[in-house]
Amino acid sequence: MGLYKTTILPRLTHWVCSQSDISKLRREVVPQAKGRVLEVGIGSGLNLPFYDPAKVKQVWGVDPSYELRAVAEKKADDLAFDLEFIGLSGEDIPLEKNAADTVLVTYTLCSIPDVLRALKEMNRVLKPGGELIFCEHGNAPDEHIRRWQKKINPIWTKISGGCHLNRPIADLIKESGFKIRHLDTSYSSSFKIVSFIYRGMAVHGKLFLTIIKEKHR
Repeated sequence: MGLYKTTILPRLTHWVCSQSDISKLRREVVPQAKGRVLEVGIGSGLNLPFYDPAKVKQVWGVDPSYELRAVAEKKADDLAFDLEFIGLSGEDIPLEKNAADTVLVTYTLCSIPDVLRALKEMNRVLKPGGELIFCEHGNAPDEHIRRWQKKINPIWTKISGGCHLNRPIADLIKESGFKIRHLDTSYSSSFKIVSFIYRGMAVHGKLFLTIIKEKHR
């Protein structure tokens, strides 16, 4: 597993996550990020070309994979904004409370071991009024697809670096304290077991309730 984990898996991950259907979605969601951005699961830096340099001041890129970060680091000198790498998983983010204007996660929540803890950390780091922008694959709406996801998932997680096919992404985001303001769901390719996409934006749940209350005063 040593050679597979350090050499084959990073290259396979980069190749899979570079596919045209995934790149198309990155191109649509990443430019929404603004200000000081926390990207959890920066990987090999596939989102970096899609940031809008006129809107982004700084990016913190969190990822536990040294091999993938090494690929992303090669792109850092050509960027029009500051990029700082943090070699950790998302469960313990070494940033102060309210540090980020935007949190971005793309094809990341599937593989974080303690995904709820990581989402709560993102909630902690995000400023009031900030946005969680997400584009993730997960649990499909069709029962026959879900059955296949459940059947294949134990093997899939072992060969894919911990990626889960059937996490209920929207439910996890809401359970962690966020309020989803916008959500689009669809299959992004004919390979439906891995391509049901949750794409949208969320804010602090407490902030959302405050806004609603103020509107009704």
